[in-house]
Amino acid sequence: MSVILTLLAAVLASGACAYHRSSLRTWAIATIVATLVVGLIAHAPWTTAILLIVELAIALPLLLVDFRRQQISLPLLKLFAKVTPKLSETEQTALEAGTVGFEGELFSGKPDWHELLKQPKPELSVEEQAFMDGPVEELCAMIDDWQITHELADLPPEVWEFIKKHRFFGMIIPKRYGGLEFSALAHSAVLQKLSTMSATVSSTVAVPNSLGPAELLLHYGSDEQKNHYLPRLAVGEEIPCFALTGPYAGSDATSIPDVGIVCRQVVDGVETLGIKLTFDKRYITLAPVATVVGLAFRMYDPEHLLGDKDDLGITLALLPRSTPGLEIGRRHFPLNIPFQNGPVRGKDVFAPLSVLIGGPHMAGHGWRMLVECLSVGRAISLPSNATGGMRASALATGAYARMRKQFGLAVARFEGVEEALARIGGLTYATAALSRATAAAVDRGEKPAVPSAIAKYHATEWARQIASDTMDVHGGKAVQLGPKNYAGRGWSAVPIAITVEGANIMTRSLMIFGQGAIRCHPYVLKEMQALSIADRGEQLKTFDRLLFGHIGFGISNAVRSFAMGLSGARLGDAAGDNYTRRYYRKLGRYSAALALCADVFMGVLGGKLKFKEKLSARLGDVLSYLYIASAMLKRYEDTGRPEADRPFLAWGFHQCMWLIQNALDGAIRNFPVRPVAWLLRALVFPLGRREVPPSDRLGRRVAALLTAPNEALERLTDWVYTTPTPNNTIGRMKALLPDVIAAEPVDRKFGKAQKAGQFASHDYLGQLAEAQQAGVISEAEADLLRHVRDGVFEFISVDDFDTDELHAFKTRADAA
Repeated sequence: MSVILTLLAAVLASGACAYHRSSLRTWAIATIVATLVVGLIAHAPWTTAILLIVELAIALPLLLVDFRRQQISLPLLKLFAKVTPKLSETEQTALEAGTVGFEGELFSGKPDWHELLKQPKPELSVEEQAFMDGPVEELCAMIDDWQITHELADLPPEVWEFIKKHRFFGMIIPKRYGGLEFSALAHSAVLQKLSTMSATVSSTVAVPNSLGPAELLLHYGSDEQKNHYLPRLAVGEEIPCFALTGPYAGSDATSIPDVGIVCRQVVDGVETLGIKLTFDKRYITLAPVATVVGLAFRMYDPEHLLGDKDDLGITLALLPRSTPGLEIGRRHFPLNIPFQNGPVRGKDVFAPLSVLIGGPHMAGHGWRMLVECLSVGRAISLPSNATGGMRASALATGAYARMRKQFGLAVARFEGVEEALARIGGLTYATAALSRATAAAVDRGEKPAVPSAIAKYHATEWARQIASDTMDVHGGKAVQLGPKNYAGRGWSAVPIAITVEGANIMTRSLMIFGQGAIRCHPYVLKEMQALSIADRGEQLKTFDRLLFGHIGFGISNAVRSFAMGLSGARLGDAAGDNYTRRYYRKLGRYSAALALCADVFMGVLGGKLKFKEKLSARLGDVLSYLYIASAMLKRYEDTGRPEADRPFLAWGFHQCMWLIQNALDGAIRNFPVRPVAWLLRALVFPLGRREVPPSDRLGRRVAALLTAPNEALERLTDWVYTTPTPNNTIGRMKALLPDVIAAEPVDRKFGKAQKAGQFASHDYLGQLAEAQQAGVISEAEADLLRHVRDGVFEFISVDDFDTDELHAFKTRADAA
């Protein structure tokens, strides 16, 4: 027993130091002291002596810095340099383009929650709120999505004019150039509100404010280019598009075959130095109406007119539509969501070097320019449009489920519908928090490359799930297209968001963990950068410090993961209140598990991990759900910890924990080196997999919040256009819902009399009159039932058409 106690003391002392990330010196002292004290008390001199010899044999070489560097770190440095895969120029640029925010804490294994909670609460300014209450409301009132999608396949002229007049295309352009200079949060809010009325309108507004000429000019344009283009872009005098994707290069943008050859050509009698461009682009949003085309191409200088290099690399230019040879083709028609989209082509199109964004000195810097701007634009546009659609679905589906009856009951009472409503409510809460967090990161000056990929992927994937649930609950109502259908076009639009700005399969498999593992890890990128230090002495010194910091980091995460797994994440201090403290502890546990698995996977597989996309995707899922859960907790804190929101928060949080557990389990189960996988499983899941999905009881509480007016629903559906105008069915449904609820007890009295056979009439209105005459219900109650029945009938009705009405476009023969 004395031997066991002495051993246990040494192990516990070492584990405690690792858990709290003590220094190497502190570990050595604490372990030796614990061994001595317990060994003497337990009367185990031989065991104590042996343990002390072992501990000193480990500690002394590590504490003698010069010896450690030469005998341990130097051989490992040589091995590291040999096995470390060389990053391509594309990968290096992508890694250096963005910044690291709170996602870096999640990769640390020991997040500092105070760093999250001290971030300022995102809020609209007075000017931005006035824009939301004024022009955005007015624009929503003008939108007839059936007219846009079916009758015109375009925005009506008055909508185009309103958008330009009120500078919707200039939200990101500074005021000194005539723009609105809105925050990213306001940009997101505008898109969310517009998307509740029309995906076509929100997409049209999103593109000029996302990755495109304005964003690129702001960061890299010359003063002359900014002064010329930005005032025109702000007021819609110029309509921009950006041409990147082509038939042979989509997500792999660095492989674009489009070329620009530096040459001289006589223009208007003057010999001009310029570029001759040949390109073929497609899927270019706003191209059919664009007046200025942003173009990505690979630039070559075979005659060395600009310097010594032949291949200058990817370069960006702005071409006026009037450029001779520039061809803007016919329109694409993306899934019946008719935002302007089409091909752009050109062969041997000559343009002066002044068209290069930033001027000739920016030739070859196009990939870096794109990556830096994409991390900002992708954080706003698609997540915001998805969030707006989800919020509208939550409001509409909750109201519809309360109004629509089957078998004498509101369909919201059926557990199958309740399950769908719970998903809609929980995922909408999570996605709203996520899009808010990424917008706030942009407003703090970050370039959130990893969070923007997380937001793009999960917002659009969850929008797909919610669109599916919305269709299921509405049934035939959502299938029959027409002016009364507010769900069908949302269902059609979902795949578009899934595929653009980095297809979701690629985003999940390659980008989230692929960039996050190196960018967010506290040591990996620094260790790789140490290899490029020219001074050998400084290189060894830096690598030694990073190496042993990394080793300690890995040991700490193993201990923390195991200890918190054993305790059910009940150890240690945590942020939050009595309700959320347990949530923060769970996130701490899985942060340690992610950091441990990431280190082991990278250490064992090395460069091969880049090709193990399914493993990378699962670890990316863990990082994503940690980030989303953190965003939900921040939202909960920023809104004053409202008790009414707790069902939404709890559902979203438990769903994230369940998905984290499944992702970790899948990654470990499929790890190819089985003994390592067995050890990881013991450290990550010492008591097995204990997380469960949100309970039916919790789901029932979430569904109840969606089907009745309440403060939590108001917060969830903020920035939804709810004014009950003739063009806004959802707004009118919301206005009727209190009357529907007030009529329910009256309807039960009336129904009871019906079942008792008290009425001679077989007609509903006749029975209603009889019920009033018999005193079953009062006159006011009868009026309420009539009012509700008429209102509900409008919302459960569907459209029908004459065949001629469905001929939205003339046939080619008619046109001829």
